[in-house]
Amino acid sequence: MPVRARDAGLAAIALTDHDTLDGVNAAAAAALPLGVRVVPGCEFSVKVPWGEMHLLGYFLPPGHPALESFLTGTRQARERRGHEMVQRLQRAGAAIDLADVEAEAQGGALGRPHVARALVRRGVADDFTDAFARFLGRGKPGYVPKPLPALDTVTALVHEVRGVAVAAHLGERGTEAQLREFRAAGLDGVEVRHPRHSPAAEARLTRLAGRLDLAVSGGSDWHGDGDEGASHAPLGGMDVPAEWLDALESRRP
Repeated sequence: MPVRARDAGLAAIALTDHDTLDGVNAAAAAALPLGVRVVPGCEFSVKVPWGEMHLLGYFLPPGHPALESFLTGTRQARERRGHEMVQRLQRAGAAIDLADVEAEAQGGALGRPHVARALVRRGVADDFTDAFARFLGRGKPGYVPKPLPALDTVTALVHEVRGVAVAAHLGERGTEAQLREFRAAGLDGVEVRHPRHSPAAEARLTRLAGRLDLAVSGGSDWHGDGDEGASHAPLGGMDVPAEWLDALESRRP
């Protein structure tokens, strides 16, 4: 990944896998001789009024006991949820095994995207969208609610380890009233530039961030080759100014 980041012309890249920092040290070591900075981070899921929100934690220290303990518990809960999803799908007649899902996760935290890919690979679903529409969406045979921590619980943890907490890809849910509430719960910034955000949405979120004294961030939300689309851009596919990173880092406790 660091070589591809350099070839894409990136000076820095944030590695924010869901619920783990396991790849950060290796990525940073590989990136150092290439002149690419790796910002260590993680993507958390938190409970909000509409259900689930993704929260980006930046500048997180891999190996910190409190952080690793929390993430281990989160991954264990995700694994239990993954097992239950497979069991429900099997009871519904879907030809899928837990091994299929674990193969898609490649050692990472299990989630619905891995189940969706397994369904597609086994020919049960036509594509990613079909897998969610027929099997994994709310109210569908394989849907299992995700246990979610409160926003202020996670922002407190992020601040404890001198990190910065940023709300990811809010889109139209990023209203002024909602952002004020999130700021009171410890939010430091908001992701304004994202593949799903229109220019108008980016401009609106940027204005609100300025009004509420929140930092701004942006990113490609790259999940690997083959997952590009409306929600994910290719690596280096979004132009994020270096000064945004500097301003974000200045928010560290």
